[in-house]
Amino acid sequence: MGIRAQQKEKTRRSLIDAAFGQLSADRGFSNLSLREVSREAGIAPTSFYRHFKDMDELGLVMVDEGGLLLRQLMRQARQRIVAEGSLIRTSVQTFMEFIEQSPNVFRLLLRERSGTSAEFRAAVAREIQHFGAELTEYLVGAGMAREVAAIQAEASVMIVFTSGAEALDLEDDARDVLAERMILQLRMLAKGSALMKGSIKNSD
Repeated sequence: MGIRAQQKEKTRRSLIDAAFGQLSADRGFSNLSLREVSREAGIAPTSFYRHFKDMDELGLVMVDEGGLLLRQLMRQARQRIVAEGSLIRTSVQTFMEFIEQSPNVFRLLLRERSGTSAEFRAAVAREIQHFGAELTEYLVGAGMAREVAAIQAEASVMIVFTSGAEALDLEDDARDVLAERMILQLRMLAKGSALMKGSIKNSD
């Protein structure tokens, strides 16, 4: 990669980071302006268009990046399981670390999941589907029937996202309590899935 290409990529990265940095509990992506993001990134507003067509394109890139970051962290969690033993506890701890370290990334996914833009909603839905698909494949690899694994993965993702939304506004002690509740819920779900044999259609 040439020097000019490196500089362009660096500026593009600065714009993405600037937009994430301006999100907060009280401010969603729709409240950000091109001018503010450009100023935070240290470039002229007119230079923004060398990197993104408009703010919507920037937002969609942020959604994709947020979903990828979360999936990468959960892959790392599954690698940590080899050393630490507990699938559910390690996964929950990793997710809570993500909430603590990257709250604005998760806020973006949460808000745009039910936002006014159909394009953004579809983008977040795709990221959630990818997240669920990876968990399904992991469970299938562990010996679970695919149909059961898919249902457990879908329910697990719902629990994680719902609890994650609650965790954003909690102090450390309350967040720890919430994490233990998540672990219990996911263990109950896993135990129920383990009782299923073969196809769901053939079970009572």
